[in-house]
Amino acid sequence: MAASDSLLTARSMICERIAELRARMPRLAPRAISRKMDAIRSMAAEHGLAALEGLADYGARHAMLPGHREATRACMSHMDEALTSERSGDRESILAALAVRLH
Repeated sequence: MAASDSLLTARSMICERIAELRARMPRLAPRAISRKMDAIRSMAAEHGLAALEGLADYGARHAMLPGHREATRACMSHMDEALTSERSGDRESILAALAVRLH
């Protein structure tokens, strides 16, 4: 399997996890949201998706804080952009956009 095929497979699997989290988020406890975001972060890190890794890390940490649902929704709105990013520099841009949105 070529590296690009492996990356496409990983992105597809991550998209499925994101979709599942979106659908189930209203019914999940903060700890469960954090675990699911951390699983997404782990998969992103494993496949070199730095922007998505940073965003999922932010989401996992903030899922345990007051206002976690808004922070998680904001993270989710940037996940498609982060998932398709190929540059590690995009990580800071996406996190900055998220910070502006939440504050």
